[in-house]
This record gives sequence, structure tokens and C-alpha cells, in this order.
Amino acid sequence: MQLKQMRLEPRIRVPFVLVILAPVFSIVASFVLCAGLVAWSGASIFEAYGLLLKGALGSGFALSETFARATPLIFTGLAAAIAFKSRFWNIGAEGQLYAGALIITVLGTGMLDLHPGLIIPILVITSAVAGALMLLGPVLLKIHFGVDEVVTTLLLNFIVLLLVSLLLEGPLKDPMGLGWPQAEPVTEAAELPRLFQGLRLHTGLLLALLFSFIMWIVSIRTTLGYEMRAVGFNQKAALFAGMPVKRVMIITALISGGIAGIAGFSEVAGMKGNLTLDLSPGFGYTGIVVAMLAQLHPLGVIISASFVASIFVGADAMSRSAGVPSYIADVMVSVSLLCMLVSVLLVRFRIRWG
Repeated sequence: MQLKQMRLEPRIRVPFVLVILAPVFSIVASFVLCAGLVAWSGASIFEAYGLLLKGALGSGFALSETFARATPLIFTGLAAAIAFKSRFWNIGAEGQLYAGALIITVLGTGMLDLHPGLIIPILVITSAVAGALMLLGPVLLKIHFGVDEVVTTLLLNFIVLLLVSLLLEGPLKDPMGLGWPQAEPVTEAAELPRLFQGLRLHTGLLLALLFSFIMWIVSIRTTLGYEMRAVGFNQKAALFAGMPVKRVMIITALISGGIAGIAGFSEVAGMKGNLTLDLSPGFGYTGIVVAMLAQLHPLGVIISASFVASIFVGADAMSRSAGVPSYIADVMVSVSLLCMLVSVLLVRFRIRWG
């Protein structure tokens, strides 16, 4: 009996319906695949998922917590999406986030003696510069010496975290912090206003939405956006067409690092109030998942970041009420990413037998 061989055939035209259904399928598939783990923990599947949705979306407080959690993920997801679109693999958003938070701690605790209305714009710019400078070295090493940016950006994460740890135990340590490794709180003028009284949701969300919209306009309406896409599709072809590939790579890296740096500003000035070593529970790495779930679309990042944030926030509520380990949130996010990769493959290719 002769076995039929399976092969993947590229689609000449990709139906728009498939592009829309791919992320929906990924989310549904991740819930179905993780249902076994929920049942294994001894909880009812429908009850646990009901508690997850209620904990993430069931009240005004739950919604505010979900969007507060989504805010840094929008920044880091957007940073990853911009870089990946040009085939620059920025794995260092975590370090760039801490770099932005570090400069805000230095400047926002009283060093800037300016009009209160100017402090926040200046802190946004300086945090973006700090994050951008974190990627300047890796991108120059890549375009001039061919050094793999995955290695350099990943290793810089650990360097920045160790530097932050050193500073929080030394020059930046808050003398009123009862010995805890934390920096002094930023001044009131440097804090981002809360959107609703009594809730943690702050105007950093509006800033994240604004940057997503701006990058979407840049990607579809500007020459730079066209060049970034062209370099991402084929660098050799872009170079043959006369595009400044090296310059585009540098600009892309600086924009990506700058947006990740603003995520650090948002967390310090809007959420925490001061710099701590646990400022980020891995927002930089989760941003990669957010970008992939969004298929590297700047506006899609908003939706995927909200989804990932709802999983993490809802999993905490599910864990408290149903006894399901909160670590299942990490599994669900990981499974949804794998399902998304399979979905993208099936969108771009069709399976042929014979």
C-alpha cells in the first residue's frame, strides 16, 4: 500500500477571512488544549474558565486591572513587532524597559527643576532615548560585523538587571525604604494621572494606544514604513532597489528600543511610583508573544496584549476561587502562541496530499 506524501503549497491569494480567523482559532484552541490541565487540578473546566473570564472582565475593577496589566505589554509588544517586521530580532525589551525606568528614577526624583507641565514630556523622551541607546550597540554590531542580535540583546537584559540591582543596593537605595532594595518615589509632578479614582489604571494606557496608532500610520503611509517592510521581506532585494538598508535597520532598532524604554517610564510613573527589581515580571519577554499573536500588526498588538493580560489577571482570580494553579496562565499563553504559529502556517500554505 502506497502512502500519500504531504506537502505544503503556498497560497497565491490569502483570503482575508483566514487572516481574521487565525487568531480566533488560536485562542479557542489554547482553551481547549489547556482544559485537560484544569481538569487535572481537580476543578470543573466550565467553572474555572467562567471564573477566569469573570476575574478579567466581570467588573469595572477587573477591567481596570486587565488594561493596567496590558499597558506595558502594548509597549513591549509594539517594540517587538516593529523590530521583527524588519527582521531585527530584538529580544532585549526587558533590559530596555529597565533602562527607561532607571533614567526616570534618576531624573524624576527631584533632579529636574522645571515647570510641572514639562516634566512628564521630558521624562517620556529621556526614557525613549535610554531604551534606544540600549539597541544602538547591537544594531551596529549586526550591520557592520554580522553579530547575531539575538545574543547581544538577550545578554544585555542580564547586564541591565544586574546594574539596577547594584544601584538599588547602593546609590539609588531609598533611605526610607526600611532596608528593601527600592529607589525613592518619583515626585508628584512626574506621576502619570489615574484615569479613574480608586483604580490603578493610568494615562500610560492612552500613551500606549497613541504609539500603536502612530506606528500603524507610519507603517502604511510613510516611506520609512515601506522601507521597513521591504527590508524585512528581503534585504538583498531592498539593497538592489537602492534602499538604505543599514540606515533603515538603525532607525528601526532605535524606534523599537525607544518604545520599550517608555514602558519602563509607564510602570514607574504610572503604576509602581518607584523603581524596584521586580518592576517587570517579564513584560519584555511576554511582549514577543504579544507581537507574534498580533502577527506583527501595530493595532493588533492592542488586542493581543489585552488578551494576554486578561489571561494573567483572570488566572489569579481563578486560582483564588477554584484552586487552579495560577501558573496555568503561562501555559495558556504559550499554547496560544504555538497555535498561532500553526495558524499562520496554514494561512500562508495549503496542505496537499499525493
